[in-house]
Amino acid sequence: MTRKLLMPLVFLVAVFSFSSCELDDDTPNFYFTSLAVVDVDMPESFELNETYDIDVTYVRNDGCTYFEGFDVIKTAQTEREVLVVGSRLTDNDITCTQAVEEVIATMQFKVIFTGEYHFKFYAGRDENDAAVYLEYDVPVVGEATTN
Repeated sequence: MTRKLLMPLVFLVAVFSFSSCELDDDTPNFYFTSLAVVDVDMPESFELNETYDIDVTYVRNDGCTYFEGFDVIKTAQTEREVLVVGSRLTDNDITCTQAVEEVIATMQFKVIFTGEYHFKFYAGRDENDAAVYLEYDVPVVGEATTN
């Protein structure tokens, strides 16, 4: 074989030998979970049309649980339920540290209504398996401005 034909052939053999991965395994290697909030650094008041960074401290149960974000549910015009969402790896090939740690994540919140906001942050479950919340009331100061 000539050198011009040998090089593409070697390349094709290499590509096909590396691409023989098992793609049939569609078993999920994680699941979503709620993470318990232990503290919230909430401002004493809001101003209308401003955006606030709110520090939320939650519990990370082990080294295989990761922060994914916040699920903020509007239950009334100025009422919000907040859940910290995490993902938990389930691969059998990994070893998770069992260290429990408190972690801070920042939630951005834009104030669009006057009055008082009521927040309920999910803090886990009690001995009767009922949801427990940390609750905060924050008044909106200042009047709406027209442009």
